[in-house]
Amino acid sequence: MIVYFINIGLGNVVASNRVISVVSPDSAPIKRVIQDSKEQAKLIDATYGRKTRAVIIMDSGHVVLSSLQPETIAHRLHTKEEVHE
Repeated sequence: MIVYFINIGLGNVVASNRVISVVSPDSAPIKRVIQDSKEQAKLIDATYGRKTRAVIIMDSGHVVLSSLQPETIAHRLHTKEEVHE
């Protein structure tokens, strides 16, 4: 099985086959997901102090914060799937 990586900004990458969803951080339920993952030590902040614009939920239970727009990350995921099918 080949693993493809998606750039989530600022030189950070995630394995595309491990991503469950990419969502906006604005809603209250997502803010709770972020807080819960922080308390469980499963939060990965890849923003380097910039504004969080996307929240990536992984199949391992980890939550990754990115400074890219969710649409940008989703487009990169979709493009990778089309190219490698």
